[in-house]
Amino acid sequence: MTDEADDSAIGLTGRPPRHIPEPQPLTSHGPAKVISMCNQKGGVGKTTSTINLGAALAEYGRRVLLVDLDPQGALSAGLGVPHYELAHTVHNLMIEPRVSIDEVLINTRVKNLDLVPSNIDLSAAEIQLVNEVGREQTLARALHPVLDRYDYVLIDCQPSLGLLTVNALACSDGVVIPTECEYFSLRGLALLTDTVDKVRDRLNPRLSISGILITRYDNRTVNAREVMARVLERFGDLVFDTVITRTVRFPETSVAGEPITTWAPKSAGAQAYRSLACEVIDRFGK
Repeated sequence: MTDEADDSAIGLTGRPPRHIPEPQPLTSHGPAKVISMCNQKGGVGKTTSTINLGAALAEYGRRVLLVDLDPQGALSAGLGVPHYELAHTVHNLMIEPRVSIDEVLINTRVKNLDLVPSNIDLSAAEIQLVNEVGREQTLARALHPVLDRYDYVLIDCQPSLGLLTVNALACSDGVVIPTECEYFSLRGLALLTDTVDKVRDRLNPRLSISGILITRYDNRTVNAREVMARVLERFGDLVFDTVITRTVRFPETSVAGEPITTWAPKSAGAQAYRSLACEVIDRFGK
């Protein structure tokens, strides 16, 4: 599929587009708004969206911290970080009390964009944390010392609703749910919203769903259009106006190890994530 399929990446929801002014520069930074990028279904563009939304927010002068909370380490790899060679990752940060977040933080090649990396070591964390007191708040305690440095913290969750994802939700102000326009993704939204409700009731009263992001959209298929209509009917204004359509550019950026905003800055995909960043800033007021 060529970039022509990406020409109308914005405004595909069929709603009248809202005018969102370009974000103004900030005179100070922090405390950060923490957002979990979450969907228990894999392959929905969650990691791609975390990288590119973070880069677009950074482009608007926001200081952004990305947290890779997936043992596969796709977020770290997507930013060109040799994560399997690292001495310290988010696993050490969560399991070893003596490891501070400053020992784990990595400055990426993108200005204003930092990373807490991950690798396969994290797969053991759920078992190691199971008997810990306050295990659901482990990530919150680890991130707390640096929240005043950033405007946004984006957490890339693994495709499951286990203890690691609950840790992310327990320290978040909001959840962004990337989802494909296909039946199984629609079905999974109900499970995820139920989990968010439980975490809000039991662990984190400020947690809410901040938005649903349609990804990998192909307007040429009847199924995609039908599922889009059902998502809009069910979730209304929670659905972002910005829609991310299929394009060959995103796999290219993964190989290059950088966001689409720097790899192909004039592409429709880059413009789509800038539009999404404007919506996120508008919703969070930062």
